[in-house]
Amino acid sequence: MKQLFILCSLVSVSVFAQSPKEKMLASIGKKESYYGGIAKQIWNYAEVGYQEVKSSNLLQETLSKEGFKIEKGVAGIPTAFTASFGEGKPIIGILGEFDALPGLSQDSTAEQKNIGGIAGHACGHHLFGTASAAAAIAIKDYMKANNIKGTLRFYGTPAEEGGSGKVYMVREGLFNDVDAVLHWHPGASNSASFGTSLANKSGKFRFYGVSAHAAASPEKGRSALDGVEAMDHMVNMLREHVPSDTRIHYVITNGGKAPNVVPDFAEVYYYARSPRRTDVMDVWSRIEKAAQGAALGTGTRVEWELTGGTYELLANETLAKVMHANLSKVGGLTYTNEEKSFAEKISKSLGAESVKFEDATGVKPLTAEKGGGGSTDVGDVSWTVPTVGLTTATWVPGTPAHSWQAVAAGGMSIGRKGMINAAKTLALTATDLFENPQILKDAKTEFEKARGPKEFKYEAMVGNRKPALDYRK
Repeated sequence: MKQLFILCSLVSVSVFAQSPKEKMLASIGKKESYYGGIAKQIWNYAEVGYQEVKSSNLLQETLSKEGFKIEKGVAGIPTAFTASFGEGKPIIGILGEFDALPGLSQDSTAEQKNIGGIAGHACGHHLFGTASAAAAIAIKDYMKANNIKGTLRFYGTPAEEGGSGKVYMVREGLFNDVDAVLHWHPGASNSASFGTSLANKSGKFRFYGVSAHAAASPEKGRSALDGVEAMDHMVNMLREHVPSDTRIHYVITNGGKAPNVVPDFAEVYYYARSPRRTDVMDVWSRIEKAAQGAALGTGTRVEWELTGGTYELLANETLAKVMHANLSKVGGLTYTNEEKSFAEKISKSLGAESVKFEDATGVKPLTAEKGGGGSTDVGDVSWTVPTVGLTTATWVPGTPAHSWQAVAAGGMSIGRKGMINAAKTLALTATDLFENPQILKDAKTEFEKARGPKEFKYEAMVGNRKPALDYRK
């Protein structure tokens, strides 16, 4: 009987014992509340690009407590940092973002409710930075427990929203020794793709005129606002004569102070995007000429400042297959009845008749999406080192980025669940790369072939300018 008991005990242990990777995933799951609290703090801070002091410090403190070596203020950016563990090769990097968007202050409810802030996490970067940190901590513990050699490096990357924070980090050479980079992004579904994005160039055009009384002596004035409006009119006509997949958008950030005063200063903020950075650069040069023509025609003077510029993403199918396989293992979300009710209300606010819950509960097939709908400074990283990312359903299916609905879901349990799934997928993928050198070798071979000639030399689209630390001011 005693021998039978021992035998049964051994069988029980063998059935229920967790593998090292299962333990790693379980460790992330057990800390969901802890990481959710960190994300909610950053959600509350809602700091815009290059002003994310509290958000950056919180992530640095979180990683430092776990034994990571922190290097602050890298690439001339006060809120940028790296956190490293281990030594030697391979070196695996994980990206973490934490900037918010101007405006879009919103409560974590299914009804639109401004909470009085100056910004909101409408792109979910509070989740992005936190999940990446959670993954890094779990990977570090796995490396220690299983004697895994190599270096894990977390990159705290500010100002993704228009500030091109990673561009300056790439330009500084901070990714030159890395073997692969992993990232993720909040979204409305679960997927890992080897698609691309839009290259982007952005800047502010400032017109200077002469003020005068708009009724008593308008002939003595030269309206800076006229310069802006003339420029905008010419650029809008330009839309007919650019590649059809090009995007141009702008906002007038300063149009004067009072109607009865001819404005002596006005400013307009422009973005130009395309799947090909060569097209972006061509379109941007034509936008600059429109500004010059507008100033000449209105008797004003114009200056412009290039505030951002990013490459299109360079896809890597080798890494994407590994990421997709791990996302499939982790799976999608399971909504509670309360979360389903929240989702249904959000969906109605978006004009949808029903919620496509399968987008959140399942994982989409691996695809090669072309062009995408947005831009990211991850693009510049991807032309320096093999890079791969994924998206998890941190928002209600059907929710667009940069909306109050995205802010709301990102501040409650739906966002937290998607964040944890992202952390688990990143952790699995990173450990696969540490343990299988052939994956890294194949990824690099694909990377070099896709990037083109061996003499390729990275040149930042922002040129030699210093980081635009005041672009949100």
